[in-house]
Order: sequence, then C-alpha cells, then structure tokens
Amino acid sequence: MTNVVLKVSARDLVHADLASCGWAGSDHHLAGVAAQLERARIGEVDYLAVCPASNIPVAKGGVDYQVKEGVGTLWQLAVHPALQSCGIGTFLVEAAELRIRSRGLRQAELGVEESNPRARALYERLGYVAYDRQPDSWDQQAPDGSLRRYETMCTLMRKELT
Repeated sequence: MTNVVLKVSARDLVHADLASCGWAGSDHHLAGVAAQLERARIGEVDYLAVCPASNIPVAKGGVDYQVKEGVGTLWQLAVHPALQSCGIGTFLVEAAELRIRSRGLRQAELGVEESNPRARALYERLGYVAYDRQPDSWDQQAPDGSLRRYETMCTLMRKELT
C-alpha cells in the first residue's frame, strides 16, 4: 500500500470556486453558498475553502458570527466524498477555529445531524461536547430540479477554544 500525502491550505472561498464545488451539493445549495459569500464580504461570516496545490476546493465550510453572541457557529461543512477520512475535515475544523480565535472569541458551536455518526465522531475527537438537540430543516433540490423541505434532528455541540 502506498501512502499519498496531499498538502492542503485554507483560504476564503470565493464566487469563482463555486463552479468546481458540485461535489458539495446541488445548484440550489451552491446558490445559497453564493449568498453567504455576500455576508462574508461584510464580516458576518467566514466561508473557507481547503485546497491542495491545484487551488481547487476539496472541502468547504462556514463560521457564522451572528447566530449567538460571542460564539462562532460552524455550518455547511463538507469534504469531497472521495477524500473523506483523510484528515481534511480535521484541517477544515481547525482552520475555522483559528478564524474564531482571531476574532477574540473563545467558543465554537455546531449542529450535527443525528443520522451522521461519522461526523459526530470527528467532532467529539476534536473536543466538541453535546449539550442539546434541536430540529432543523432546509430546502433540498431533487434530481428533477424541484425543491422539497428536508427535516432532520441535530445534536448541538460546543467547544471551549483555548
């Protein structure tokens, strides 16, 4: 077996990246991400891309500073399916935590779908602790282009940043 080492870095996601982020979700989802980039421009959120040397995103995710006072809320975290379990999700979360700390904040929170135990295990390994549950929902695009409401239950998790 050969180990492949992929050097990655984190930077701000930009509109030009969206064309190569089809792995992260539907056109409807990416249109929503584009709207979040406007919020990033005015400082309400950070939206990150993790890229190898090609500078094409292999992971993305946001930190919203408007959800709860004094807290960076991680959301819309995604790693290219072919590259999951390679440490890229860990790198993305740590880059997001760095952004939160750089704003002088000391707490990160996120919600993870209860149907996603792999993601929850990652967050627990990184020091996040469950403190509540809450339903969540959003519009999801079907293959025919129609939208339907997706409903799920999320475990809310938090981490004190040092």
